[in-house]
Amino acid sequence: MTQGGKKKKRAVNRSIMLAKKIIIKDGGTPQGIGSPSVYHAVIVIFLEFFAWGLLTAPTLVVLHETFPKHTFLMNGLIQGVKGLLSFLSAPLIGALSDVWGRKSFLLLTVFFTCAPIPLMKISPWWYFAVISVSGVFAVTFSVVFAYVADITQEHERSMAYGLVSATFAASLVTSPAIGAYLSRVYGDSLVVVLATAIALLDIGFILVAVPESLPEKMRPASWGAPISWEQADPFASLKKVGQDSIVLLICITVFLSYLPEAGQYSSFFLYLRQIMGFSSESVAAFIAVLGILSIIAQTIVLSLLMRSIGNKNTILLGLGFQILQLAWYGFGSEPWMMWAAGAVAAMSSITFPAVSALVSRSADADQQGVVQGMITGIRGLCNGLGPALYGFIFYIFHVELNELPMPEAPAGGAVVTQYHLEQNSIIPGPPFLFGACSVLLALLVALFIPEHTNLNVRSSNWKKHCGSHGHPHSPQAPGEAKEPLLQDTNV
Repeated sequence: MTQGGKKKKRAVNRSIMLAKKIIIKDGGTPQGIGSPSVYHAVIVIFLEFFAWGLLTAPTLVVLHETFPKHTFLMNGLIQGVKGLLSFLSAPLIGALSDVWGRKSFLLLTVFFTCAPIPLMKISPWWYFAVISVSGVFAVTFSVVFAYVADITQEHERSMAYGLVSATFAASLVTSPAIGAYLSRVYGDSLVVVLATAIALLDIGFILVAVPESLPEKMRPASWGAPISWEQADPFASLKKVGQDSIVLLICITVFLSYLPEAGQYSSFFLYLRQIMGFSSESVAAFIAVLGILSIIAQTIVLSLLMRSIGNKNTILLGLGFQILQLAWYGFGSEPWMMWAAGAVAAMSSITFPAVSALVSRSADADQQGVVQGMITGIRGLCNGLGPALYGFIFYIFHVELNELPMPEAPAGGAVVTQYHLEQNSIIPGPPFLFGACSVLLALLVALFIPEHTNLNVRSSNWKKHCGSHGHPHSPQAPGEAKEPLLQDTNV
């Protein structure tokens, strides 16, 4: 009966895809070049994050110049506000895109996410203010994943999502190094102009070349009726966390391990630049090396570990690597220590894919989206809390910098600056040690997660909600795990 159900499901998916193709051809050709494809989504993601990646080095400099006394605190607050706003707005934007179409919201999210770029040289204060407020629309990934789901069948979706995520990684592997080089040779102004031009190219590409994946005839007749508070409630998935003890253990593990990771992402490159004395080129090289190693760890190494030591042990191993990495960052006082810990950090990136795989194998087919949605919600919440927490810990431990200009300038006219670290503690990076303690708690909680279990989340209301408000083009099949929401960030 199960096999017959799968055949029936595949037949339904083929029918839906055929209907979409017929509507696209006969019901008014959508504006854009060609039929909707994954490559349209890939180009949108690449251009957006390539533009932001170029600004990695200039952003760190402008951040310290704008907030010289409380650099880490303000960085944490800016990124924290942006993360919380993204977490709150993501469900609503996703629900609205089901009604008004993906293209309009791709345009909206890319425009507002990239809006701060030209302000870097015009007014740094407005630049950082607009960055924090832009979190309301900094959810391009959620719209892109919905776009991809509209145009792919269920068995093609994982590969398509992987292509989008790999494109995101590739853009950040290359662009910071290019931006650092151009900044050193030609100055920050050229980098800002180039990043602005690429952002405008992305917006123009969406306007001209990206076809709508959700044709007019596939949309609901009424614009207001399909949207309910439950669809727009960012805490809807989190409310189901306590309904199963195993789900609760997994969610606590994710929260305790991802909270320091989110904080680390927001401040670590600033930490390398200002505290550890890395040059802009060294920071860019660090990002590139770490990105390449992470891709290898999440593909080849993860596959080998899953087959050899099992799912749960892979999670525990990844958490162990994360503890070592954070402790190394916390006590490290030399640049070579940061490079060594970065290699360990790449290995720690296997944790979340292993958690997602555990949930995927353990949950019933009709509850995958519910459980994965909880994990996504927790990660989104951490993206807001983590940066603010790290900034606050840096502040209370007085980890700040005073930039002292030397009295004499060299013949070239460049001003030499000396960085002095004001620090009342022998620990260079207090937040990283806090993060190591948090991940240690996550490791202890993960020990109680059984290797093979059947997650039982009471999702009747959820399924009823999906049934009453769902559409034939619903991007998420009940039996498919939701792709984690990735938020747009500067670095």
